[in-house]
Amino acid sequence: MAAAIIDGKAVAERRRTALAEQTAAFTRETQVVPHLAAVLVGDDPASGVYVKSKHAACEKAGMKSTVHRLPGATTQAELMTLVQQLNADSLVHGILVQLPLPAQVDTQAILDAVDPLKDVDAFHPENVGLLVQGRPRFLPCTPHGIQVLLREYAVPTAGAHVVVVGRSEIVGKPIGMMLVQKGATADATVTICHSRTRELASITRQADILIAAIGKPEFITAEMVQPGATVIDVGINRVDGKLVGDVAFGPVSAIAGRITPVPGGVGPMTIAMLLENTLTAARLQTIPANR
Repeated sequence: MAAAIIDGKAVAERRRTALAEQTAAFTRETQVVPHLAAVLVGDDPASGVYVKSKHAACEKAGMKSTVHRLPGATTQAELMTLVQQLNADSLVHGILVQLPLPAQVDTQAILDAVDPLKDVDAFHPENVGLLVQGRPRFLPCTPHGIQVLLREYAVPTAGAHVVVVGRSEIVGKPIGMMLVQKGATADATVTICHSRTRELASITRQADILIAAIGKPEFITAEMVQPGATVIDVGINRVDGKLVGDVAFGPVSAIAGRITPVPGGVGPMTIAMLLENTLTAARLQTIPANR
């Protein structure tokens, strides 16, 4: 029997509809319009499309969105100056520095320079530390989107074995930390695997929930999946002009119990969670008692 599809597009649309109502109420009460500033350096096509999608989603939710487009030759100092200007701008509530950045830029230094109260990607060390302690200011967008999908589709996590394939700062590490915390849609036993993991398939086959975030097209095959498992595919890879995930969707969907498609799975959730963080940031900066 084919796996049930986890429809991230539909869940994201419901979240954005609710967010638009919350944003309108916030603006009525405070006369403040949440404002997301995105910084795009260079002309990477995928980054350009992603930033454009975020811009459109902001406007649809009743938020302001500004895109700062910089040439690929932008220096570290020039980019740092822009980040500092956005930090100081009281009308900007969220700052998004689109990755990847050019080789001449120290990515970590730029991300560390973003004001933690405006760090809607939750990359700043202060926000990562709060997440690790179980008292997050912002939840990282893609991991939060995954957690929401698990909750919306009533996937049991308490006591479940979650295997994450990939240890990035953006997805692998934070989703592992979020699911191992005490609380709703958490309390899981988490294993994080990576390129040096031995006998990877023997570990992934133990997963009740398998999260693929390794950045390799169709890396997860049917032989690596426990029958009936929930499979979350975070990957977005272009192969021969077609978008595919990190999971071999056809064969794995014949084994799994639930699965996210690519596109239409985790991707739409990432943008929805970014907008929710932007509203949270506006609240924190407008109503200090919320901090």
